[in-house]
Amino acid sequence: MNLGGIFDLTDKEKELETLQEETGKPDFWNDPQNAQKITQRLSNLRNDVEQYRKLQNQLEDLQVLLDLAIEEDDQTVSEEIQRDLKGIAAEVEGIEFKLMLSGEHDPSNAILSIHPGAGGTESQDWAAMLMRMHLRWCESRNYKTETIELLPGEEAGIKSATILVTGEYAYGYLRAEAGIHRLVRLSPFDFNNRRHTSFAAVAVSPEISDNIDVEIDPADLRVETYRSGGAGGQHVNRTDSAVRMTHLPTGIVAQCQNERSQHKNREMAMKVLRSRVYEHYEAERSEEISKLQGDRLGIDFGSQIRSYVFHPYRLVKDLRTGVETGNIDAVMDGGLDRFIESYLKDAQSDKE
Repeated sequence: MNLGGIFDLTDKEKELETLQEETGKPDFWNDPQNAQKITQRLSNLRNDVEQYRKLQNQLEDLQVLLDLAIEEDDQTVSEEIQRDLKGIAAEVEGIEFKLMLSGEHDPSNAILSIHPGAGGTESQDWAAMLMRMHLRWCESRNYKTETIELLPGEEAGIKSATILVTGEYAYGYLRAEAGIHRLVRLSPFDFNNRRHTSFAAVAVSPEISDNIDVEIDPADLRVETYRSGGAGGQHVNRTDSAVRMTHLPTGIVAQCQNERSQHKNREMAMKVLRSRVYEHYEAERSEEISKLQGDRLGIDFGSQIRSYVFHPYRLVKDLRTGVETGNIDAVMDGGLDRFIESYLKDAQSDKE
């Protein structure tokens, strides 16, 4: 196995050395926006170089073992080498895949929002299932998640949820989930146990750094405070701590009710609003809205990206790539990598 095909280590080491020299200059932080980009790039380079060296050392160790196995005709050692090579090959494949995430915001944290379609309790329950599925996926990748806003349904499920996902390339991966998700099942809320079809929308935005200039005139904001409902504790419910912000020129809304402090909720709501407003204007300028948040389609038939069928058969199928699986339980437990990777590979192929 030749690791040189992944990237040129010498080039990355040279870039790493150059950037380290940049950060040591007295005027480095005079331009906060550029400094933030450099430090983020520096962190990514360190991770790449360390991972490359680790894999190279593992290959060298395996070469020693292979020479020993050949010399002593030891079949046991040979089997061990094959197992280790499979692990290395999988890690190399992951590195090659990550290199495809070259979009400007792909390395960023992500703001994940989920909204049910029409259908009341049935769709709200489906939205809650999608939230759990994505939280489990985040957990499997060791991403940190923070619930910014959660509005429970009257009987079951949720009316809306907004979650901040923190981790390397969180947005790059999660943007594959943006769109309408369709569920077909025997409804647990139907007395006659009839089959129902439900829809829910998943929206994904990159978290925008405070160092990136997003012009939001305070006069263009409508800020409302209200008393949080649902889970959150008695203290939250006794005070008007929740904050809702509306950007009047675009109609974009962001709200936060997670913190007990109105001040902290205001800060988080502004963070979400800045990301969504930035995304809106960037998409408007490029006239490619789907690149950041997916097509803005109705939450109904004809606009879904993925279908989850629990009855009369069991199947999850991505309608963009054709990837499907009958192991629906694994998918609902966060097994999304196959769908995400297939979508991103197809998107990369379309660019080439």
